[in-house]
Amino acid sequence: MYRKEKTMEKRKDRKKVKRKHKRKKILLIVGSLVLIFAAYFTYEFQAGKYAAEKEMEQYKDSDKSDQYEDEFNGIEELNSDVINVLLLGEDLSENGSSRTDTIMIGQYDVKHNRAKLVSLMRDTYVEIPGHGYNKINSAFSMGGPELLRQTIKENFDIDVNYYAIVNFKGFENIVDTVAPEGIEMNVQKRMIHTDIDLHPGIQKLDGEQLLDYARFRSDHENDFGRVRRQQEVMSALKDEVLSFTSIMKLPRTVGTLQPYIDTNMDTGKILSIASEFFLETPDEIETMRIPMDDTFTDETYSHAGAVLELNLEENRSALNEFLTSQPSTEDLTRRDESDEETEPNDES
Repeated sequence: MYRKEKTMEKRKDRKKVKRKHKRKKILLIVGSLVLIFAAYFTYEFQAGKYAAEKEMEQYKDSDKSDQYEDEFNGIEELNSDVINVLLLGEDLSENGSSRTDTIMIGQYDVKHNRAKLVSLMRDTYVEIPGHGYNKINSAFSMGGPELLRQTIKENFDIDVNYYAIVNFKGFENIVDTVAPEGIEMNVQKRMIHTDIDLHPGIQKLDGEQLLDYARFRSDHENDFGRVRRQQEVMSALKDEVLSFTSIMKLPRTVGTLQPYIDTNMDTGKILSIASEFFLETPDEIETMRIPMDDTFTDETYSHAGAVLELNLEENRSALNEFLTSQPSTEDLTRRDESDEETEPNDES
């Protein structure tokens, strides 16, 4: 009896030892895979980044970029589910100073899988902290992204976490990188000016053509048409990036695009947002324009020129509602049911 009990104890001990060895083996395999993937992601990211940095050396002002990042005081991500990014298109004036004719707030809501894009028209007449009233794009010329952030916060009660600036050469390169054969756009009418000559119809535009298409304003729509096309281009670019890449190509894609974008987001944050967006892509980008229709008047001031003087309270209220509104329970239920319908049937 005693010998039998001893034998059983020995068997139990052997099983425990085997289980420990098995756990160690599993942990070793998982750890090795993590290291392999980390090394792969790092290599791919750096490979893409190196090639793009060489291309952009002549167009980037490192000192100015460092100054922008040091000065920027965006809000911390207290709610990591919602991220607000100030998106700016930068150009250099003839005297070398920076200016922007594209001002947007991009929002990504991870929890509700929603992407929103707000365009602030450059001639919107607002109070710039410490500088009085002027066009909103003057804030960038006076104090870079930080003063523009303060201006948006003071006038519209909306703050941002990060900024991302793309100069025009960078935009062209981004388009040509993700869409070597061009991005398909439906040009609604003849567009002809100094740097552009497009005919109506569906056609593929390369980086330079797409930039000219987005910036065109030599018609009766003026800046309003430009803003509409900018939002249209952003949506098309999003679709192209998602079709261009896969999760395994994502690190190289981000590495390739990063040098064309001046931002205070670190690499880890960019990859995190890109991965979330790639794996759970919103069906559409919801858009808004400030000022809204029928909420502004055309005015002219000697110090600012032609401006859009807006009903500030009405625009502020609508902007806050647009960025803070969440889908109803009914919408969420409908989305969940739709997701279930698209899942493969395991029983078949």
